[in-house]
Amino acid sequence: MLPLTGLKVVELGHYIAAPFCTRLLADLGAEVIKVEPPGGDPFRGWGAKHNGHSVWFSVHGRNKLSVTLDLKSEEGKRRVKALCARADAVVENFRPGYLERIGLGPAALHAENPNLIIARISGYGQDGPYRDKPAFGAIGEAMGGLRHLTANPGQSEYPPPRCGVSISDDLAGMYAALAIASACWGRERGNNAGKVLDLDLVSSVFSLMEGMLPEHGLFGWVRQPAGAAIPTAAPTNTYPCADGKWLCVAGNSDLIFARLMALIGRPDLAADPRMATNGGRCEHAAELDAAIADWTRTLPAKEAEALLEGAEVPCSRLYDIADCATDPHFLARGMVQKVADPLLGEVLHPAPPFRFDGIAPAEMIRWPGRAAGADNDHVFHELLGEAR
Repeated sequence: MLPLTGLKVVELGHYIAAPFCTRLLADLGAEVIKVEPPGGDPFRGWGAKHNGHSVWFSVHGRNKLSVTLDLKSEEGKRRVKALCARADAVVENFRPGYLERIGLGPAALHAENPNLIIARISGYGQDGPYRDKPAFGAIGEAMGGLRHLTANPGQSEYPPPRCGVSISDDLAGMYAALAIASACWGRERGNNAGKVLDLDLVSSVFSLMEGMLPEHGLFGWVRQPAGAAIPTAAPTNTYPCADGKWLCVAGNSDLIFARLMALIGRPDLAADPRMATNGGRCEHAAELDAAIADWTRTLPAKEAEALLEGAEVPCSRLYDIADCATDPHFLARGMVQKVADPLLGEVLHPAPPFRFDGIAPAEMIRWPGRAAGADNDHVFHELLGEAR
């Protein structure tokens, strides 16, 4: 029995943000019915394919039922309203105003189900001067403040890189899942506030900007890119190794710093009064980074990592996905799951990141992403009770 068993959710989502939200809810046991256009979610055309089917969608659509509907048709609108009439929540990520224009806005859906929680995810939100501008995940990173920080100092001729995944879509999806669970909790206790939830990509990224806003308000500071280092803790950086790999090392505390310096043969730096406190080490971080890099360059990354772990210094190689797929800790924790996918064959899935006593990670993946419309018959005739 998964925690959200019994929760009924309709997904009117496409691409990433809303489907990521519903994937989290489905992993936790919710019944999620994904409504796709007749040709399927355009996201099914993204990324690698096997046997003509999207590999990413095996994860993106897992634990969901898929139906196909034309939302602009009368039949499509009727069926969406019927699905929402039996649902606890609906999640959508169209541009603001689209559902209203086709007759499926909050007023129409609440006429069918006054208790329905409606989570709306968009680029900039449902109001404000930018509400009608189009946006994708990269725009959320750019405007939310994250992309400014991903540059390397002294490399202003190169554009700051994206973080490598659709972080703003995923963040908005996570916040939407939390907001839905919160709204359902409140609804069960007589709190009718929050029946329409407004999430956006920009706000989701902006929420992660730590103390930057109060720092700017009080002192006029604007945090600048720091590359792989952390300006407030030293030594913490990523260092080159003899085999071309990189090693992240965090020698932040006084005791760990002393152990690190002893290991790399620089006890003189541990005894240096300038390095006695974290503040002093931050002022001389470049000197410390050079000393650590001189040591890491002499060793392959795995060997350096083993030596650091023996000295109880926090560290890790920079893992690629091949490292993740074979690492003994990932495997022991069930973080990598083998899933039988009728469309793809055996495929690897990342396990849901939740751990509940008595529920194995494998039990949270009931099935992989289905073909578009695979559940039309079950949903329309069995769940909605339509005549065949």
